[in-house]
Amino acid sequence: MGNCCSDVAGGQAAVGGTGTFQNNPADAASDAVDAFLKSRRYHGLYSQIELSLSASNLRDRDVLSKSDPMAIVYSKGRDGVLNELGRTEVVLNSVNPKWIAKFNITYQFETVQYLVFHVYDVDTQFHNQDLKMLRLDEQDFLGEASCTLSEIVTKSNRCLTLDLLHRSSGPTHSQKLGKLTVCAEESVASKTTIEFIFRCSDLESKDLFSKSDPFLLISKTAESGNVIPICKTEVLKNDHNPIWKPVYLSIQQVGSKDSQLTIECYNFNSNGKHDLLGKVQKSLADLEKLHASGAGVNFFVPTSIGPTPQTKVLKSQLYVEKFTEKIQHTFLDYLASGYELNFMVAVDFTASNGNPRLPDSLHYNDPSGRPNAYQRAITEVGGVLQFYDSDKRFPAWGFGARPIDGPVSHCFNLNGSNSYCEVEGIQGIMMAYMSALFNVSLAGPTLFGPVINEAAQIAGRSAAIKERKYFVLLIITDGVITDLEETKDAIIRASDLPLSILIVGVGGADFKEMEILDADKGDRLENSQGKVASRDIVQFVPLREVQSGEISVVQSLLAELPSQFLGYWRAHPTV
Repeated sequence: MGNCCSDVAGGQAAVGGTGTFQNNPADAASDAVDAFLKSRRYHGLYSQIELSLSASNLRDRDVLSKSDPMAIVYSKGRDGVLNELGRTEVVLNSVNPKWIAKFNITYQFETVQYLVFHVYDVDTQFHNQDLKMLRLDEQDFLGEASCTLSEIVTKSNRCLTLDLLHRSSGPTHSQKLGKLTVCAEESVASKTTIEFIFRCSDLESKDLFSKSDPFLLISKTAESGNVIPICKTEVLKNDHNPIWKPVYLSIQQVGSKDSQLTIECYNFNSNGKHDLLGKVQKSLADLEKLHASGAGVNFFVPTSIGPTPQTKVLKSQLYVEKFTEKIQHTFLDYLASGYELNFMVAVDFTASNGNPRLPDSLHYNDPSGRPNAYQRAITEVGGVLQFYDSDKRFPAWGFGARPIDGPVSHCFNLNGSNSYCEVEGIQGIMMAYMSALFNVSLAGPTLFGPVINEAAQIAGRSAAIKERKYFVLLIITDGVITDLEETKDAIIRASDLPLSILIVGVGGADFKEMEILDADKGDRLENSQGKVASRDIVQFVPLREVQSGEISVVQSLLAELPSQFLGYWRAHPTV
């Protein structure tokens, strides 16, 4: 059981379900839950979304009556292939249908999820046929619309109205075919959090000269039958009647209030071979009843006597001292309330990248149109974040180059301006980047401090006037930084601001120092003076490690961003 424990404080800290420095303990990361989700290709924020559809002013294709419309929802992959998610019912005799059928989809922040909608008029002769069996080429096509899921969930009312268009872009493409409205509703299970306080009585002593050092491990059973750890409490030293700090679990983590949970009590051993003191198996509904009654439940332990599994009931008991259920605002709730993510980018122009005019350069502009590593990182990360930025004006800088007739600059405006740093859209960043390649001389060394400080100034000014903006700085670099301590200082100062830093390493350099900046190992960043970052705001990924794997660079980079966003705003409410 040692592997389920945190590495912090020798494995004695709580993991998943309680917090250490977060404003809201429910925000704490759960290593076990993250591993479970990643095994199912979920690498960051995910939430269950229910889509509902309605349309207005559809074309009337029937002679003696109005159309009988049906809508189909598709997801579209990067290859352009459509995957049908489902079909609505047929609404009879209506050009303004409100369909009852709902569509469940998993929202993933770190990917751009494209949706396509087709609307058909179903001929009367097919009304009694199973909708799944309908041949669409036998129905009248009323129009199509497309969008991303991000565009829907960032609307204040989570509803997006789209024009229905013809499939082809011929002369009739602009003809009005009506409108389709798509509304998204987040599952309540994504928001419902339960706070527990557990205590035990009369625990068995497993240590020779002292009482046990107990902790609780809470697990659920997946559909596959695998037991998935959800969280564990902290270890309480030398205590046979422990009362642990509050544990926070979301309904989404558990599955439902009727899902069976296994609660195991262990005696902590520093070698990781913890002694089982007993277990109980109860659902959330059962635990709620235990709290209401004030009664305890006896632990049991499995025994191996005889050919069939047996259990031994123990004198020790588990009590639920507190059971409080509440709705917690989610990432999508913040977006719907007008909070934004504002994208920034900083590009490494040091000489180690190579001459941009030569094919072996990391800045090489391939005539075939194949993007270089810098272009790819900008378009993939910016392609996700642009949907969360209302004005799509992005600050863009370069560093490590010598502008024409000037000294080496470690933070210059990518657009060449001396007065403003913003460009219009992702395409604006790409154009400014290509222009800069021909207007600066690559130099060095590689310093991060100046661009981080520039981004922090923008974030600080925004925070001072209580804007609902969270800033995301993407730094793309090919080399080892030479101002590590200055960079640590800049990051630690920025950790109190609405700012996250994403770093993409390109090329074949040794990026070990970058991993120091990314506090994924559990220890927060600390500088030479002993000052510690208030939270982890850096995420690093070397581009070469994810080029051929399942996890894209975007997913790897953006996985922690929603939790960093929530951690900041829950600790710094604007109202």
